[in-house]
Amino acid sequence: MGSRKKLFLLLSLIAAAMLLSGCTEINEPISSESTGIWNSVFVYPMSWLITYFAELFTNDYGLAIVIVTIIIRIILLPLNVKQLKSSKAMQDIQPELKEIQQKYSSKDANTQKKLQEETMALFQKHGVNPLAGCLPLFIQMPILIAMYHAIMRTAEIKEHSFLWFQLGASDPYYILPLIAGGATFLQQKLMMAGSPAAQNPQMVVMLYLMPIMIAVFAMFFPSALALYWVVGNIFMVVQTLFIRKPMFKGNNGGENK
Repeated sequence: MGSRKKLFLLLSLIAAAMLLSGCTEINEPISSESTGIWNSVFVYPMSWLITYFAELFTNDYGLAIVIVTIIIRIILLPLNVKQLKSSKAMQDIQPELKEIQQKYSSKDANTQKKLQEETMALFQKHGVNPLAGCLPLFIQMPILIAMYHAIMRTAEIKEHSFLWFQLGASDPYYILPLIAGGATFLQQKLMMAGSPAAQNPQMVVMLYLMPIMIAVFAMFFPSALALYWVVGNIFMVVQTLFIRKPMFKGNNGGENK
């Protein structure tokens, strides 16, 4: 998938998250009796899990969100590893991919069709899935929206405080949004290091645009949601340092740049 399509997909998913957050039964308390697949499969289990861990730690709902976030990231770890492997495989085939692109540089329909066919054949030969990088994003969006609903529809979560902020309200000092934006930037920077995406102007724009968008959203959304994003991205940074660098060891010097 091209970087322009990835950027469009990302913006579309964020817009969908905003739309769904505002257009569903956000003011209706969630409970085990709530009906509908969305409530019973996504929102209530999230609310129950946060409440369960909070009760283990003297009603510390902020700590419970940190624990639940880490659990979610561990569950998603195989997908993220697959994403990293796909990124490395894409980097490895860049010389062959550039040869194909130069060979079929003409813009006529037949040549472009041949370019697509040989590109897909190259992907299949090396086991590269161009959609692998988007799969974690697809899965995270329902989780993010479910987290938002669990926070806003569970009074115990919404009304508790953690550190300097109330979980159900935005951070009055904008500290958490800035950390969320910074953590997002660092995580993306590490993911792109040494990969072809680092040379793509559109992906470079996305590198700076995404953290700004996250920081702005976190200024208006509940602090608990920003906390989820911060903890998740810190986990991703640690994961990338421990998994990606050994995986890319031995490649050219781009990794150290």
